Amino acid sequence: MRYPGFLPKNGTIGFVAPSFGCNIEPYRSGFASACEKFTKMGYRLDIGPNCHAGTGIGISNTPEKCAEELTQYYTGSHNDCLISCGGGELMCEVLSCMDLEKIKEAEPKWYMGYSDNTNMTYLLATLCDTASIYGPCAAAFGMEPWHASLQDAMDILTGRIQTVRGYEQWEKESCKDAEHPLEPYNVTEKRILKSFLGDRLVQWDQDEESGSDCAEIRFTGRLLGGCMDCLVNLLGTRFDRTEAFLEKYKEDGIIWFLEACDLNVFAIRRAMWQMEEAGWFRYVKGFLIGRPLCFGQEMMGLDAYRAVLEVAGRKNVPVIMDADLGHLPPMMPLVVGSMGTVCVKENDISIRMDYC
Repeated sequence: MRYPGFLPKNGTIGFVAPSFGCNIEPYRSGFASACEKFTKMGYRLDIGPNCHAGTGIGISNTPEKCAEELTQYYTGSHNDCLISCGGGELMCEVLSCMDLEKIKEAEPKWYMGYSDNTNMTYLLATLCDTASIYGPCAAAFGMEPWHASLQDAMDILTGRIQTVRGYEQWEKESCKDAEHPLEPYNVTEKRILKSFLGDRLVQWDQDEESGSDCAEIRFTGRLLGGCMDCLVNLLGTRFDRTEAFLEKYKEDGIIWFLEACDLNVFAIRRAMWQMEEAGWFRYVKGFLIGRPLCFGQEMMGLDAYRAVLEVAGRKNVPVIMDADLGHLPPMMPLVVGSMGTVCVKENDISIRMDYC
């Protein structure tokens, strides 16, 4: 696994928009504020031509122009890392226009984004054997003040930390809108992890103080995953080199981290079935499942927990659900492709990422 150099002091942050750009509110003001903050921190900025574009369908521009921007900014020497402007809908179409071999041969560079950016973060790891960061997009850094998760993302980029921990509360309903573009996360809900060993729920008393006799769950493996909506879309295409990646790192095993955006509980269950039948889970050491955007949904007796556990529960490995990952912030930034060590005790979670 290739690991990029860290963002140096007074280095240059590049911004690209292979998915949505920051052309409308609240993203335009959020991105402007983020750029101002990064400049005050001493960083130089390298803003791609599509960052303020909005002429594309589901992405900032045409697939050809998005591919050109992403390839140029990733392989060029005029920036030290890349942060995607945002998620979107059709970044998969950009892949068809990209020279991914050129990306693979280039000097590795940190690329950070989530959601639709799974199309880049996942392929950097599985196709290019290069680590990436599944973390916040550019406009989020414009909020005032920063949530701790944003500082964690910057500390990963700069090499200050290699361990992230869960956050006490999460946002169910955002207060950010066109009139309030810089609102911080509206964290009102207490994080409550649901930990399973196989399909057996590990019980713990929420009223007990930390440090009780509850057993610690610990597992290691190479971190791989992203947004399930995008992953099942890539599965079986010419960009799917997952099987070769799994075989290369089978001695390490895989920790799959997964979260969902548009998928309802039945679509999540279908996605889990599809990945299992494709052999993606053959070397799994554990699952980290983020809160889905359909959090709390139940359809015809199926909820998000059983949707995942129908497959994951049969693997006889730890399954940690409602983790701080994905579309209901905050999210722990994870280095895709790194060796992860997950420790869970009661309602506390930490993930150490080793670059080996």
